[in-house]
Amino acid sequence: MAETLAALRERLAGSRAYAVLRALRRTPDRLLHPARRRAALRELRESDRPNTVVFVCYGNICRSPYAAAAFQRALPPELAGIRTFSAGMVGANRPAPREGIAVAGRRGIDLSGHRATLLTREAARTAGLVVVMSEDQRRSVVHDFGRAPRGIVVLGDLDPLPIDLRTVRDPWRQPEAAFEDSYARIDRCVRELVKALAEAGSTPEDAPGAAAAGRA
Repeated sequence: MAETLAALRERLAGSRAYAVLRALRRTPDRLLHPARRRAALRELRESDRPNTVVFVCYGNICRSPYAAAAFQRALPPELAGIRTFSAGMVGANRPAPREGIAVAGRRGIDLSGHRATLLTREAARTAGLVVVMSEDQRRSVVHDFGRAPRGIVVLGDLDPLPIDLRTVRDPWRQPEAAFEDSYARIDRCVRELVKALAEAGSTPEDAPGAAAAGRA
């Protein structure tokens, strides 16, 4: 019976009807992305620069450790004092998967020594900025860890490209191609995050490019 159900699920997953249903489920994310992106960038730019940024995902072995390392690498000198770390919600002291280590290494980031750390209530509540990979994680940080809603960013909202899914996909237990896709999106979003933090506290007239835009 189990084999029959598995075969049925596989056929459904490959069917055109399933593809249509999946596309329909993701339509809200595609349509809402420009507004969510504007809102996230506005909040970052209008807030004080954070002293601490914590990147959070479910297990802290794939997405959040890579994002934290990519963020730290991208910081310009004026933001170099920001303390950066990553954490997860389950499974402390686990290493990054070998596929993640390999893909991250090709992108210039070493995850070979990483071990998962659990997010604590103190870290969630006191960090200047909490960056999560999904809306579910944002809600969990608020309701389970006691964090105020302000100062939490869903990383995928910063993507400068059109999206089909708000969540930064978890590549765990998938081939290296899934890690490549996930890490490429994280890199795009991290670059946008760094740019927004560099502009934090500035007025629209002070923001980089504002003068050029005014002359256009």
